[in-house]
Amino acid sequence: MFAEILTIGDELLTGNTVDSNSALIAQKLTESGYWVRRKTTVGDDVEEIKAAVREILAREPEVLVISGGLGPTHDDVTMLAVAEALNRKLVLCEECLEKIKAFYERLHREGYIDDPELNEGRRKMAYLPEGAEPLENTEGAAPGAYIERDGVKIFVLPGMPREMRAMLEKEVLPRLGKRKFIQRKLLAEITDESKLAPLLTETIKRFNVRIHSSPKGFGKYIGIIIFGESEEEIERAKAFMEGRGIRFEEGW
Repeated sequence: MFAEILTIGDELLTGNTVDSNSALIAQKLTESGYWVRRKTTVGDDVEEIKAAVREILAREPEVLVISGGLGPTHDDVTMLAVAEALNRKLVLCEECLEKIKAFYERLHREGYIDDPELNEGRRKMAYLPEGAEPLENTEGAAPGAYIERDGVKIFVLPGMPREMRAMLEKEVLPRLGKRKFIQRKLLAEITDESKLAPLLTETIKRFNVRIHSSPKGFGKYIGIIIFGESEEEIERAKAFMEGRGIRFEEGW
């Protein structure tokens, strides 16, 4: 089960904002049993976003999570770009519009803004690709969107980390379900990662696991993480490496 992540924003490409969203999305997808095959970042440009979405869909992941560019300003163009990438129209979501209206009215009552009326920028956030299911934003104004296209589950989420996190937990993960997936962290007692590399390659070929190695400098240990769908397969991979002379300690 493969997944890809697309994060959007000029601020990510200039380094003004650290892309913490893709790290959290990757972690949650991994915990849900998906291999995150690729992460892509593009700026706030319709053509760039369209091209990225189409390239990702051509690789046929099971899941695509998109984050960023859903706000009221001129450079928030993600919904438009996704709609065009899928050859769909942008259509007004009346339910979304009512929630956006209520959101700004609440902010006005609480004294955060001086004008609760729906202006063009606020109305813009209520438009979703045709056929999309709105995803509720409990922490902000802009709704997300869920679209299925040729077997790919596409989720479009806000870029604000607090809003993205809430929508990921409450809207995305329940739709993906939970498959058994295991990560096991080990310390390999070996001084040089280059000596371990051939054995890791052989292990991956023999067993249904993935392995990440993390050198701790030139010292006594190399940290590895074995990813798999069962404890038994991970244990077989570990036993195979032990049979080749590698001694392990649990944890990092």
